[in-house]
Amino acid sequence: MKYLDHLEEWLIASLMAMATFLIFLAVVHRYASGLPIPWVQDELIKINSSWAQELCIYMFVWMAKFGAAYGVRVGIHVGVDVLINKLSTPWRNKFIIFGLLAGAIFTGVIGTLGARFVWGIAHTDAVSADLEIPMWIVYLAVPLGSYLMSFRFLQVTWQFVKNGELPKHDHAHVDGVEDAADLEHIGAKA
Repeated sequence: MKYLDHLEEWLIASLMAMATFLIFLAVVHRYASGLPIPWVQDELIKINSSWAQELCIYMFVWMAKFGAAYGVRVGIHVGVDVLINKLSTPWRNKFIIFGLLAGAIFTGVIGTLGARFVWGIAHTDAVSADLEIPMWIVYLAVPLGSYLMSFRFLQVTWQFVKNGELPKHDHAHVDGVEDAADLEHIGAKA
């Protein structure tokens, strides 16, 4: 299970890096194609980069689906718990478990419906407009992201049942960036 610990971060970071690079290349291409340099302009106009926008849109869809699973895992997924937090501890815990399991079931159902849709479209000739890749590859984000999100809901539920804690995201903390006080403390020990 350790290999799944940071799956979402790696996937999101990779897709974001590729999308940024593609958009940069497409903008440079578009700008350079308008330069009044005859040979350069002629060669650049021959290069078709219209597919870059479509690919970036698909990459952002994949990022969104896996970003939702990341949100569940680290505790930043949207939730309304104002009333639940006012309940007594036993009732609060029951509602939290119910909510987490409902999230797991809901995303599992969405994943199953998405998988059925992908299976159906995989047996057609449907392709994307510019890239002309099979559309089932594009829509595969729905079942994969939803099943991963369901799995993350179950993980959070299991951790809550074991130790009574939900994941909390500290917006002030950035992994890899040490606090100045921590660095001074470490330096004093050396």
